[in-house]
Amino acid sequence: MFIAQGETLEKIVKENDINALDLLLKPNGRIQNRGKFFKSALMLSAHNLKHLLKIDTLKSDCIILNLEDGVAKEYKPLALRLSAYFLSKIAQSSKKLVVRVNALEEGGLEEIQFLNAYKPDASRVPKVRAIEDVEKALDVLDKGIDLHLSIETKEAFSNLETLQFKGRVKAVYLGVLDLFADLGFSQGLLKPENPTLHYLLAEFLIGAKSINALPVSFVFQDYQNMTEFSRWLELEKMMGFSSKGCVSPMQAEEVMKFFDIEDKELERAHYIIELFEKMKEKGVTGFADDKYGFIDEPIYKGALKLVQQK
Repeated sequence: MFIAQGETLEKIVKENDINALDLLLKPNGRIQNRGKFFKSALMLSAHNLKHLLKIDTLKSDCIILNLEDGVAKEYKPLALRLSAYFLSKIAQSSKKLVVRVNALEEGGLEEIQFLNAYKPDASRVPKVRAIEDVEKALDVLDKGIDLHLSIETKEAFSNLETLQFKGRVKAVYLGVLDLFADLGFSQGLLKPENPTLHYLLAEFLIGAKSINALPVSFVFQDYQNMTEFSRWLELEKMMGFSSKGCVSPMQAEEVMKFFDIEDKELERAHYIIELFEKMKEKGVTGFADDKYGFIDEPIYKGALKLVQQK
């Protein structure tokens, strides 16, 4: 869909020509993806045209257009405008398209305002510490755009359950490397067997769930080590996670398969929903079933949540 201007874009990016790129920008009123759930949050550096041109073909249900870490200061204005350009050319997508802006005091507020016209599905804000940061972001974020937060400071981790504001925060991402640095922990502790990691993951998971935000587990940076990546996925799935950050297409594809809801689980959920609703019409909200044992309202609500994630 970008072939017509491919050569122009390549030249603009190569020369870091912001003025020329501004001439190509035109909001198109895209139809946003309103889905809340996604499995694989794949990070793309927004100044890398080669990566952006692959958005359609990537096997991930959430793309993070990154303006922050990994984008040199001199390329941040280019990355911002390329994000806007690609959003303007994607009228509708089954993938969640999220822009990770810079910290609010480092240009993030201005980036959020700039992107409003191009309607990302969400803006993801890093380095938040307290509810005041959330309110600052929402003051400039259009109401039709979701807010996502990176939880990577010790204050944000401790205050996670206080960071929701009027239901606008839809997802939170655990930034474990930054959090470890903030807490003074060695990155050598990042192993699936480490009980400290189990505690951090559990606290993050419960905190996110308590504010009705999707918990997205941390990015595993050693993207070529798929054996270790799979070990993390096994732990996270066992704990209750259903979404993870990724830095490579191979990681994203593995997450999509690993967190996919199995047919048997869906079959069970649909069966429970149908049976419970029939029994509720008769005034019965707790009963024994030959197939799945005792079924009551909490079991029914769990089945509904599972179906909604699919």
